[in-house]
Amino acid sequence: MAIAMDQRIDAIQRSCAAKPGITSFGGGLPSENLFPRRQLADAAHKVISRANGAALQYGWPEGQKVLREFVSKRLRARGVDVTADDIIITSGAQQALALTVSALTFPGMRMHVGAETYPAALELFRSKNVTPTLDVDEAHACYAMQSVCNPRGLGMSVERHAEIFTSGLPIIIDEAYAELRFDGHLERPLICCARDRAWLIGTFSKTLAPGLRVGWLVPPRQNREQILQKKQDMDLQTGSLSQSVLAEFLLRFDFDAHLVAARTEYQRRADTLVAAVLKHFPQWEFDEPQGGFSVFARTNRTGDDAKFLAEAASHGVSFDPGRLFRSTNQSSPMALRLCYSNVKEDAIDDAMARLAKAWKSFAPPC
Repeated sequence: MAIAMDQRIDAIQRSCAAKPGITSFGGGLPSENLFPRRQLADAAHKVISRANGAALQYGWPEGQKVLREFVSKRLRARGVDVTADDIIITSGAQQALALTVSALTFPGMRMHVGAETYPAALELFRSKNVTPTLDVDEAHACYAMQSVCNPRGLGMSVERHAEIFTSGLPIIIDEAYAELRFDGHLERPLICCARDRAWLIGTFSKTLAPGLRVGWLVPPRQNREQILQKKQDMDLQTGSLSQSVLAEFLLRFDFDAHLVAARTEYQRRADTLVAAVLKHFPQWEFDEPQGGFSVFARTNRTGDDAKFLAEAASHGVSFDPGRLFRSTNQSSPMALRLCYSNVKEDAIDDAMARLAKAWKSFAPPC
């Protein structure tokens, strides 16, 4: 979920989450329809019932081997030079990012980012006195969502790929949405051609369930022991129960078939939202997403997006203001992330009609 940088935004979003009848296009939540509840419940019962009690016991900081083997096998299929020993299981992708930043950055450092990117990454950088920058030439490292970016839902351009690779800088590659491209295409990650300076991050939060809090990190091999020590100092290990449930689940469940179903559902919702935006906001600009959870809509107006969020909430709609995704934290020109991922398909058009009324009230035609 996005972390609000503005207390007004945080307060409005919390209020909207607590009110029935609000249609929320915010938060970046996966579809509840896609949670494999029964299969996860069965896996939980199996692992908790085992005589050795391993699912309820302490484990090693690198995580359970069966999960590391699962991740490494999928990465090798994409050309990554990796073994199970290179994988570190983390408490979600956010911990993987935090571990990477703690090892890689220093106060006053500059981190190259895209024009819009993951808000919690921007917040993490700032908390470490690391300045986000759009200029790779003045950066000390790069952060990129290569396959499917948040919030636009697009793959990385050929030009930016080349720019980041040729920079020679350390690269943080966030693959949170990589397996949710609608066409199912999986690119070769940048780590394939920069193994000694790339940090690859992934998670099961977007593809299965964020409540599991299971992600993973592939650091450069020379940094593995350093990261394991930091991981142990931080929380000893990722929760044994979540790891055990997930490992049991993956042994018995067709994960790839689940991904096909998820891509199909998300593309259908994306198409419905795109049609609704075109219908109700023909003056707004956006890119049709290639995957992920959201559309990033750009208006032609200046103004305070937090105030527009408050107006939208009064019409029963919530969204993520565009400033959250900008390294500059600027509201203007106004933009908003509209997440279709956890909105029922038959509710999208009506919600966008209400948002259009809120927009007309907030920014009447000139």
